[in-house]
Amino acid sequence: MMARLLSLARLVGVIMALTGAPSAATELRAGTAVVDVTDPGAEKVHDPSMAKVLVLEQGGIRGVLVTIDVVAIGGIGPIGDGFLAELRTRLARDHGIPPEGVIVNASHCHAAVCRDVADRVVAAVAEAKQRMVPVRAGAGTASETRISENRRVDLVDGSQADMRRAYAMPADGEIAATGPIDPQVGLLKLEALDGSPVAIVYLFACHPIMNPPRRGSSADFPAVASRLIEGALGGGAVAFFVQGCGGDINPVRYKEIDRPADAEPLGSMLGGTVLAGLRRIETSADAPLLLARELVQVPRGTDYAARIGRLEAERNLLVEGLSPTNIAFEQFLPRLVEQAIFPGDPGRSRQRTLHERALTADRPDETVEHDRLLEGEVEAYLQNIASMERITRLNVNLALLKSHLARRDTAAQPALDAEIGGLRVGDFRLVTFPGELVSEIGLGIKQAAGHPTAFVAGYTNGYLHYLPTARQRANTGFAQEDCDCLVAPEWEQVFRDGAARMFSGLAGE
Repeated sequence: MMARLLSLARLVGVIMALTGAPSAATELRAGTAVVDVTDPGAEKVHDPSMAKVLVLEQGGIRGVLVTIDVVAIGGIGPIGDGFLAELRTRLARDHGIPPEGVIVNASHCHAAVCRDVADRVVAAVAEAKQRMVPVRAGAGTASETRISENRRVDLVDGSQADMRRAYAMPADGEIAATGPIDPQVGLLKLEALDGSPVAIVYLFACHPIMNPPRRGSSADFPAVASRLIEGALGGGAVAFFVQGCGGDINPVRYKEIDRPADAEPLGSMLGGTVLAGLRRIETSADAPLLLARELVQVPRGTDYAARIGRLEAERNLLVEGLSPTNIAFEQFLPRLVEQAIFPGDPGRSRQRTLHERALTADRPDETVEHDRLLEGEVEAYLQNIASMERITRLNVNLALLKSHLARRDTAAQPALDAEIGGLRVGDFRLVTFPGELVSEIGLGIKQAAGHPTAFVAGYTNGYLHYLPTARQRANTGFAQEDCDCLVAPEWEQVFRDGAARMFSGLAGE
């Protein structure tokens, strides 16, 4: 079971020690810098990957928000597990930023970045400090429904499946409902005292996977959106994309095959939505800065062997259930089309069928029995295809479960260390967690927070793989989020409770 490393009292103590009471007795200052972190050895680059730095300071409080166009902060991808600790050590030593004041979010794009990201981020922090100016802050929201969809579907048998390019979707007749999206865009606007823009932080939940690898390394739709925002605002404004709870959220029409995947339209729509939302935000110099973190432990999953056994048993049944057929694919496909066009008279028009029956009226019509047998062959072939597609999904997710079983068996501890981060700038309130939080988690936590500009971000300060709800974790359909998962179902309540404490602390309660 989970063991909290910091009690609520200690959490509040950390917040107060870092930030004092939530009031802006002194001016808020901010500075930005941007550095290219694209891997120079990448074979092909569609667009560059950036690390962006926003240094914030108020009184004796100093923190930094870093956003990086990369798949994760540690865990998977090109940034190693030691990156965050190294970065915090160097920022504390060289720039007086305490570890609690360092927030690093990965956009989760699947780009290739350089090995010396830490060096470049530290240099960018130094540059941002030199550019710091007094700022006014304002928070708000916008809504974008056009560019995302939940990749999980409820099936008629009560289980759930997910859409991936690694395997086929279930048949339409098996799908009963789709999952929710979170259309909210969280916004933080920072401008200089003369009204010129300094920084825009915008938070949205969606996998940036619409520029496929064949196009080359890409920062995907967030890069498109940020370029549009920065170009429209001018004045050296920097747009920071923060990935929200996008664990089960895909770009819309992700599975379409009738046209090439393209991130450009999605980013353009998101950028336009952000710009429209910014126009509604008023800024104020009365903007308290608060930074905090709470360290928690979440239990590792312990049921991998049992789940692997269930999937392997299901796969064996599907293999054993494959039916022998008299037809090959090149025979099956035209017969399937014929049966759809000429139901009851495969391959022939109704006129032709009646004509042939009239000619054989004095003897048995063999075509009727032939058609019946052929219809059975086609149906058996269809069932074999459905089994093949199901086996493919099982194989992919079985490999994920087996990899996490091996990881658990070599783990030194039965729990995973995780960090709940907190940032408040004026009315903008953000709680962060490492890993791929699903949309239902973010929606529920924001509703419980009860504040219109309270937001939740995953993919921050570490990586714990997918973090499904307890219900999704028990899904018998075995979707990716359920299988590419390190944690036990109890993790959900650990985070919900911790997020509630963090939002309470950020409110000064």
